[in-house]
Amino acid sequence: MKVEDIMTKDPACCAPSDSVKTASQLMIDNDCGEIPVIDESGVLVGVVTDRDIACRCVAERKSSDTAVEAVMSQQLVTKPQESVEDCCAKMEDGQLRRLPVVDEQGKCCGIVSQADIAMEGSKKEAGVLLREISEPIEEPAKAGCC
Repeated sequence: MKVEDIMTKDPACCAPSDSVKTASQLMIDNDCGEIPVIDESGVLVGVVTDRDIACRCVAERKSSDTAVEAVMSQQLVTKPQESVEDCCAKMEDGQLRRLPVVDEQGKCCGIVSQADIAMEGSKKEAGVLLREISEPIEEPAKAGCC
């Protein structure tokens, strides 16, 4: 099975200059915890997560008008033609619950989440993924963490 078979296609995205408030509203409107951040040509430049907003904006007493680029994370990516197994390995290694999907030009064309794998992948893949991303680590993860 390929990532394109299970990913959410055309996810809601925001620009680096959009406000944290705008990104938060996109999360509410789309019932998600991560918004891909794209430049004017649609190329992925990062992601903003609910945790980024909590840790890098709210906890630091920044305004909701703060630009997303001030709180966003850099992110690993996957490709539509990559196997779900390879995608899971990336998620496990990075302890990530979601991965943006980019095409050959680096444009965001989807997002794959732990929930997508649980719903569409094998029970074994979902179980291993959950266990690996939930393992305690000695230092904070580089992506999506404060």
